Amino acid sequence: MLRRLHHEQPESFAFTPANLAWAEAQMKKYPEGRQASAVIPLLWRAQEQEGWLSRPAIEAVAEMLGMAYIRVLEVATFYFMFQLQPVGSVAHVQVCGTLSCMICGAEDLIGVCKDKIATKAHDLSADGKFSWEEVECLGSCSNAPMVQIGKDYYEDLTAERFAEILDELAAGKVPTPGPQNGRYAAEPLSGLTSLMQHESGKTKYNASVQLASDIGDTVKRIDGTEVPLLTPWIDKGANIGTPPKAPADRVAPKPAHAAKKAPATAKAADKTPAKAEKVAKTDADAPQAGKKPRTMKAPRKAGADDLKMIKGVGPKLEKLLNTLGFFHFDQVAKWTDEELAWVDQNLEGFKGRASRDEWVSQAKILASGEMTEFSSRVKKGNVY
Repeated sequence: MLRRLHHEQPESFAFTPANLAWAEAQMKKYPEGRQASAVIPLLWRAQEQEGWLSRPAIEAVAEMLGMAYIRVLEVATFYFMFQLQPVGSVAHVQVCGTLSCMICGAEDLIGVCKDKIATKAHDLSADGKFSWEEVECLGSCSNAPMVQIGKDYYEDLTAERFAEILDELAAGKVPTPGPQNGRYAAEPLSGLTSLMQHESGKTKYNASVQLASDIGDTVKRIDGTEVPLLTPWIDKGANIGTPPKAPADRVAPKPAHAAKKAPATAKAADKTPAKAEKVAKTDADAPQAGKKPRTMKAPRKAGADDLKMIKGVGPKLEKLLNTLGFFHFDQVAKWTDEELAWVDQNLEGFKGRASRDEWVSQAKILASGEMTEFSSRVKKGNVY
């Protein structure tokens, strides 16, 4: 299918300051001279910001990456995930039309799009708020039929419920994504028949819906301020500017007399496995990273704090933290970088979560008696 740029184009494009900082950080993932590797992430962020890819946006990305305009245009026109024409100001709806969804009623959903949005795919609705298209499998076959609206999936749909969702979006509301028929995720509608332990201790929504509810960016145009900018590849010294190693065929040949020592080399090679085994044992016995923080055998007399008020700590992690000897916000708030590294290493099944979700900074706020946006929702019972 031939894809061309839209006949009407804006005069210019510029990333928001936060999106520009994000884009520049993505470029630093790659060695000097390899920044073109960031072309797809940057194009995608431009589309998230504007809703579609205009010619000025494509050219702006090309200039940032030092690429010819035509090279970036080739990428934008090749991948169908990039919208090359304006989309609805409220939402662009993608209806899955592949086998499972088609059998379960995708044609009815497409009928709703034609009735309520536009008769042809990619055309704007009369008020300019919506657009739609039929797409290939979105990988949610067990919840067919379904659509993707903005960033999120609306699953187990009927034509009636889908029409209601469009009306709610038009009214400025954001319906809760995920299954629309009462299912938690993709389990049998009548309830779990195996792995019954997963019924206890679960969050209000499944992980995908919970994240969408926490961030609230379902149909929002992304300006870069939605979540903190995390750049571990910069902080930990990524391969920025590191010259690539010379290819094997360019390594200078050894002097001819080195061939005489080949038998000795072969003999040394025979001993290599024994050495490797010894090294492996040493690595296994190596001390853990970081320094263990001060712990407690039990909570204070007033009782333990609700550690689930820290974003990223669910019921299972709270239990694990209690097992490790952490019961209070002020304990977490006092962790040093070394102690944080120890905690990250010892969160079995959740390694790295403490630093990734910034538990220490959250705990400092909670220990001072103040509330975070997330803890307020936990207290109201809107999370667990």
